[in-house]
Amino acid sequence: MLYTIAVILVILWLLGMVTSYTLGGFVHILLVIAIVVVLLRVIRG
Repeated sequence: MLYTIAVILVILWLLGMVTSYTLGGFVHILLVIAIVVVLLRVIRG
């Protein structure tokens, strides 16, 4: 579940970078959240 959410957030971030359509720092905040979720998933196993 968390891994799926993280993947979706990363995809949305990449789409934002490709289309140059960003909502200020919101997209980058989503990226940071996605990375944290992935790290927690890896640490917990």
